[in-house]
Amino acid sequence: MSPFVTFKQVSHTYHSDNGSVKVLDNVNFDVEKNQFISIVGPSGCGKSTLLRLLSGLLQSTEGEVAVFGRKVREPREDIGIVFQKPTLLPWKNILDNVLFPLKHKFGHITDKEKLFAKQLLEKVGLNDFHNSMPDQLSGGMQQRVGIARALLLDPDILIMDEPFSALDALTREEMGFELLRLWNDRPKTVLFITHSISEAVLLSDKVLVMGPRPSTVIEEINIDIPRPRTLESMQSSNFANYTRRIRKHFYQPPSTSMTDDHTKKKGNVAPIRTVA
Repeated sequence: MSPFVTFKQVSHTYHSDNGSVKVLDNVNFDVEKNQFISIVGPSGCGKSTLLRLLSGLLQSTEGEVAVFGRKVREPREDIGIVFQKPTLLPWKNILDNVLFPLKHKFGHITDKEKLFAKQLLEKVGLNDFHNSMPDQLSGGMQQRVGIARALLLDPDILIMDEPFSALDALTREEMGFELLRLWNDRPKTVLFITHSISEAVLLSDKVLVMGPRPSTVIEEINIDIPRPRTLESMQSSNFANYTRRIRKHFYQPPSTSMTDDHTKKKGNVAPIRTVA
């Protein structure tokens, strides 16, 4: 059986008046139908570019991106997108914000579609907020609206570009479990970008680790943790082993001798940049 999504020898270079920047170099990976894939890597390595290529908003400089064996040449209607910020329309209530893609596409809304939108809001825990305005909702609640809106057209593929990055730690963890519940109820093929290694391990069937720009996939890690996943899953030794394995690509603690020597000279240890 062929993979649902394929990136084959994909490279991409951005061109501007200031010169050219190659962000992706010979990226290869496959995604099976209804797999949950997370992508982690340093800032600026081209993670968001991967999602734009898959959605058809960009064409790769080299190589091929395909969905079910057909090359992606233009924006696809079977792909839903959740951005870093929900970008809700401030003059429309929550229900109308969820319905906006249908209204924009067809010019009208049926009673069946309105009922489905209400059901989606119920699934994301916003059943009592149909008539509320965006500025009356917290950041986490607004992001729930963005997820409901992305699911309205029942897409085969859901791409999520750091959707929880602006949330506080507690809300972010809550949204992670909420996303798992939604995915279990209505399975989708998901590509999820995050800078949180623990979040990637919690959510995913597989984690793709990207290297520095020009980036490629330096390791694919299958996450063999039973579903449904819980807080107890995050406390297991298996979970810790996966996070440690991913983190080693980005953070190497200094040796004891180096640390001792630096401490003697400076009185502390210089900070090291990490991904998560």
